[in-house]
Amino acid sequence: MVDLRQEGPADYWEVEALYDLCFAPGREALSSYRLRDGVNPVAGLCLVAREDGIVSGAIRYWPVRIGAAAALLLGPVAVHPTHQGEGLGAWLIRESLERARALGWTRVMLVGDAPYYGRFGFARLDGVEMPPPTNPARVLGLPLVPGAWDGIAGPVTRAA
Repeated sequence: MVDLRQEGPADYWEVEALYDLCFAPGREALSSYRLRDGVNPVAGLCLVAREDGIVSGAIRYWPVRIGAAAALLLGPVAVHPTHQGEGLGAWLIRESLERARALGWTRVMLVGDAPYYGRFGFARLDGVEMPPPTNPARVLGLPLVPGAWDGIAGPVTRAA
């Protein structure tokens, strides 16, 4: 049975090892990591899935800004290869998005594949600019309240 809970300090290195396993070497060179440097993740939204005490999935969120507007940057999300295809990634995403709504967040963005994230309601964000060399077609957003992305445009920057 998989146990889902908030990530704690003791989980950090196991979650990092999962991300290293699931993503290409040099993942921290991606533009989204520049937005995370020196910024703490949103603790209440960072979740860890464990089965028999072993990390099988994880998701993290980071605060960012687009002009004066606050947003959440979803990612990374990863599922151990032995658990892929079981719906664990979808569970992590759906559960964390519900928690984000409950905490009063209004918008979420990510850099990812539209066919995968579209099933959760994410769509391309025209006019929202991630640091280069991000492909604009991969910049996706989800309003957690109606109209949350209306009129939001410009470069994405680190939260202060």
